[in-house]
Amino acid sequence: MEITEYIASLSEEGRLLAAAAEQAGPGASVPTCPGWQIRHLLRHTGMVHRWAAGFITEGHATPQPDGGEPDLDGEELLDWFRAGHRHLVRSLEAAPADLECWSFLPAPSPLAFWSRRQLNETTVHRVDAESALGGPLTTVDADRAADGIDELLTGLHARPKSRVRSSVPRTLRVRAVDTDAVWTVRISDEPPQTVRTPAGAGGGSAVGLDGGDDRVDCELSGTAEGLYLTLWNRLPLAAVTLHGDRSVARLWTDNSAVAW
Repeated sequence: MEITEYIASLSEEGRLLAAAAEQAGPGASVPTCPGWQIRHLLRHTGMVHRWAAGFITEGHATPQPDGGEPDLDGEELLDWFRAGHRHLVRSLEAAPADLECWSFLPAPSPLAFWSRRQLNETTVHRVDAESALGGPLTTVDADRAADGIDELLTGLHARPKSRVRSSVPRTLRVRAVDTDAVWTVRISDEPPQTVRTPAGAGGGSAVGLDGGDDRVDCELSGTAEGLYLTLWNRLPLAAVTLHGDRSVARLWTDNSAVAW
């Protein structure tokens, strides 16, 4: 995806999040985030938006603390969220292509990193807001969902902070049936190592549970959107097709919450 696509999608996802939050109301429970209400979701996501915008506008070269969550509620909280989201989008739109600032995942540039990271952050929390309404979720385009899977598997969970570990090596394959994307995730007592290959180019058999060097313990397959939301624990495992050892998939779902 191009940086302009990330920013345009971020703008829309924030709008959708705010609209769902407004409709649900600040006290509505968020089933995808047990213990949270819409007010907690808005405070958290709004804080992250302002934190990210600070790196973009001020060019911080080192990690910075966030500004904390506000003691706001109701319409005042919603207005605060919308203002912070607009500020983030405008900061990204105005940033130079050669922006220099701190980032924490490999990316072509800091601008590409922050645009992508904040898009995925906002998309996942937009799903949280819509889940509070109990209706259908806004669709995530297949290519964008695949890009989000890529960030999650090859970026966020490649870090030492990942808790997806196993004393006995395990291999999980993730196959998006509506794109050419296949990821092989090798889980050990070190951070997961993920390799992405096009289907048919080292991706293994249809279910990827064959013998030999290409053997995997479990495969999750489905649409890129279904996999994206399942790997982020926003949909249950039943939303995708599982072949092989279910305990490997549970190893992911039980330990993959992202720690900053």
